[in-house]
Amino acid sequence: MKSLYPEIEPFDTGKFEVSDIHTIYYERCGNPDGIPVLFLHGGPGGGLIPMYRRFFDPAAYHIVLFDQRGCGSSTPHSELKENTTWDLIKDIEVIRRKFGIEKWYVFGGSWGSTLSLAYAETHPDRCRGLVLRGIFLTRPKELKWFYQYGASEIYPDAWQRYRDEIPEDERGDMVAAYYKRLTSDDEKVRISAARAWSVWEGSTSKLFPDKDLIEHWEDPMEALALARIECHYFMNNSFFPSEDYLLENVHKIRHIPTVIVQGRYDVVCPAVSAWELHEAFPESELQIIADAGHSISEKGISAALVDATDRFRDKENN
Repeated sequence: MKSLYPEIEPFDTGKFEVSDIHTIYYERCGNPDGIPVLFLHGGPGGGLIPMYRRFFDPAAYHIVLFDQRGCGSSTPHSELKENTTWDLIKDIEVIRRKFGIEKWYVFGGSWGSTLSLAYAETHPDRCRGLVLRGIFLTRPKELKWFYQYGASEIYPDAWQRYRDEIPEDERGDMVAAYYKRLTSDDEKVRISAARAWSVWEGSTSKLFPDKDLIEHWEDPMEALALARIECHYFMNNSFFPSEDYLLENVHKIRHIPTVIVQGRYDVVCPAVSAWELHEAFPESELQIIADAGHSISEKGISAALVDATDRFRDKENN
């Protein structure tokens, strides 16, 4: 089983303005003359962590990572204005041109898989290949499963805090009820709701719950960016013009080499979405990891992802 590459520091970091409001933080790691690859983090609003640099051979890849609008080291923190899927796709193109990259591999999990698919369907001529994990197509049935009813039946203990944040008479639409609180003028209300929302996600992300991950999402700054931006996107159908937009447009990318890695017991983004994407995109390679949930850090998931980037490396070098 493959393991992550050793820890690595960026050879270049910086910030640049992408609108009158937003400034984006980026990192570049590995070999500046290597195979270009873009890492897209989850959420939306999840931000970068150092581990994300380690899925690629640093001698072979020019690794580009950035904090999407409103999260991580990008500013302003948890800002919802001018923060849409299409804004993020524009930012990706700004980054690509900034570093003189013609075509690159795109790597993303969870919301990162959503954004990877949306970017590839918009700019298929810019993608050498895709590595996708924990497929999230942002459809209403997926949101209802995790935020309204479904996952609640598997994790009733973790669900209790998420549920109890909302008065009983508002629980018919939990996402809308949370949005009301996450956009409240009262800071205490915003933070309490953000923590409950984010800890719910952190509590269910791994096959075996991880105390450190749960504590990470108790941090008010981390929680606010994740919860506010996620809820903002989900209230707006992730700014797609139709509920099945990504599947409806998958024909545009069926020529792009694609590996899909999915945890069998992923409660956050159940395997049915990965299966339906693969059914619509039969040229893709689907790997279902038998002993994994949603998290990128689970051993089977991370091993499969490293194996995918290694195989794309070898293909480029042959």
